[in-house]
Amino acid sequence: MMAFVTGLMLIDAPASALNNLGNIPGARTDNTVGVKAIRTKDGSFPYVSAQAFRYWLRMTLQCLHKDWQAAPVFREEKVAYTDANPIKYWDDDIFGYMRAPSKKASAVEKRESDASRESETPTTDTVTRVSPFRVSTLVSLAPVHIVEDFGVMSRQDGDPVPHEHQFYRATLKGLFSLDLSACGTFSYRHKTGFRNLDDVRKEEAVKAGLIENKDEKTFRLPYDQRIERIAELFEGLAHLEGGAKLTLHYTDVVPALVIMAVTRGGNHIFGHVVGATTRGTPEFKVDSLKEALTVFGDEIVSDVYIGWVRGYLDEERAKLEEFARTPDGQKARICHPREAYLAMIKELKKPANRDWLS
Repeated sequence: MMAFVTGLMLIDAPASALNNLGNIPGARTDNTVGVKAIRTKDGSFPYVSAQAFRYWLRMTLQCLHKDWQAAPVFREEKVAYTDANPIKYWDDDIFGYMRAPSKKASAVEKRESDASRESETPTTDTVTRVSPFRVSTLVSLAPVHIVEDFGVMSRQDGDPVPHEHQFYRATLKGLFSLDLSACGTFSYRHKTGFRNLDDVRKEEAVKAGLIENKDEKTFRLPYDQRIERIAELFEGLAHLEGGAKLTLHYTDVVPALVIMAVTRGGNHIFGHVVGATTRGTPEFKVDSLKEALTVFGDEIVSDVYIGWVRGYLDEERAKLEEFARTPDGQKARICHPREAYLAMIKELKKPANRDWLS
């Protein structure tokens, strides 16, 4: 069974600049820092790129778990890549990679003379891996006014040095999905995205005792190792830290609201459960959740875990709590977001649910 953890999350950004685009050309000060935003005829929608969110999560995992094996990053002139060894490095497994080392003589010489690469996995062929963990761009639910904040550095002698930066007040919505079957499963097919292992990595897989499926041309880690990596990923989401301008705005990026369930398909079923009112405030659409649970009922194989921080949109939460008391809402499990992630880990670890990773 192809099973996915399918989720939606909201990040409450009350006065934030979580993902910046650098200096703004033509601004009234030379060092004005702008925020990333989608500009439309309706207004500006601040956003956090998927790349930024994945970086926050990678860094959180490295700091949170001593067992999390992060891959080293190597650089060749204008190209950078990880070791691309999903057997050894957990983030190469979960977040994917692409590695095609240059065959130029200068690049080869530089690699061979770099002492920091002594533990590098030799690469005989281009290897790529599609990330089992997918995440969307996190975009404001509604257009907002982006604030221009003016400041000065005045602790030195002489004239103050002016500087500016942008920030906003918004609720950012993002979607995520984890392909459970792909976690800890490595292909050696000669196809872009599926050539996870070259000959060197295949030999390593054999030595490490991975389970080979010759018909599908894959190697797979033992179940206990696969579920351990998945569990630590969700613990990372529960403790997420990151974002730009934390010194000035100190935004908590752990989702204030998360909705997730294990589903049979990779298509997202919760994407329209949360929207915005005509005033631009977040709105929980009970009818949309009810429709999703009805239409996709046969594809939802777990409870629906809804983590919602008390004090955040309490009136909207009351609508959900009322729905959860009806027959249509029996699958809804409402708790704190951190508790929701931990409950999902517990669900994934149940022996009866091992086939989710098959």
